[in-house]
Amino acid sequence: MGNKRKLIEMNEEEIASFLDEERVAIVTSFGPRGWPHSMPLWYQVVDGRIRSWTFAKSQKVKNLERDSRATVLVEAGYDNYSELRGVMCEAETVIHTDFDTVLEYGIGAARRYGQGEVETDDAMIEVFRSQASKRVVLEFVPVHTVTWDHRKLGGVY
Repeated sequence: MGNKRKLIEMNEEEIASFLDEERVAIVTSFGPRGWPHSMPLWYQVVDGRIRSWTFAKSQKVKNLERDSRATVLVEAGYDNYSELRGVMCEAETVIHTDFDTVLEYGIGAARRYGQGEVETDDAMIEVFRSQASKRVVLEFVPVHTVTWDHRKLGGVY
């Protein structure tokens, strides 16, 4: 049978589609005692890179300020081996603190995660403006990416 690794890899179009479908990324950084610190985050893909936002004072931000390396995992099909799909990216993290970038992310998150059509009216923008001063955007710059889509094997392992 041999190694089927190449058979299950996703191409760029498949990766983009998969990341658009899924909603949660597990981001792992190095905690204060050197142990992995994994947290689920909503995300958006901007210019081919996963971005997320979080409170500036959060543990994950402190970790990434100390060591910018992170692993980002987005997966699906966990309850059926033949349906497993995922993207795992080792990345360097850029922490964006500028107000406009953070505000833009918040508005984009409302559109991505809102139920149905979300209109960004003045009241909603004001809510995000109040949040933006407390938050940062984490941008994960890929260094190494691994993908898998077990559906490509057609149930044969």
